[in-house]
Amino acid sequence: MSMTRWEPFRDLMTLREAMNRLFEESYVRPGARLTSGSEVYCELPVDAYVTDEELVITAPVPGMDAEDVDITIEGDTLTIRGEVKGPMDNVNYILQERLCGQFRRTLRLNIPVQADKAEATFEKGILTLVIPKQEEIKPKTIKVKSK
Repeated sequence: MSMTRWEPFRDLMTLREAMNRLFEESYVRPGARLTSGSEVYCELPVDAYVTDEELVITAPVPGMDAEDVDITIEGDTLTIRGEVKGPMDNVNYILQERLCGQFRRTLRLNIPVQADKAEATFEKGILTLVIPKQEEIKPKTIKVKSK
């Protein structure tokens, strides 16, 4: 049996390093750079909500034209893709925080929708996608009659 000397500060630093790694690896902020094979892209932040009639998804895409955004719905999967133009050339930036390059966001829709009736609009740099729900899942009110 061998004896080792206990060094409490060494163990404390190891715990601290482990906690730092845990938070760094588990926290991914919206817009972070992700990779898929050889492709590098930003994950587009979105907001989504439902009403009685439709599913609504909004996403910030400032400075883009409507034709520069590609939206597809295949089965229950929605994908929004595009590319934000890169920074200006021949400029010496002192601060550059806006993300540029390709972006993509894929969402699994857990609600049956009518993809052929979806509408997308731009207003003040916000993409709004409105997708009507299928008829069979819309809430139905049944009037109770008394006898």
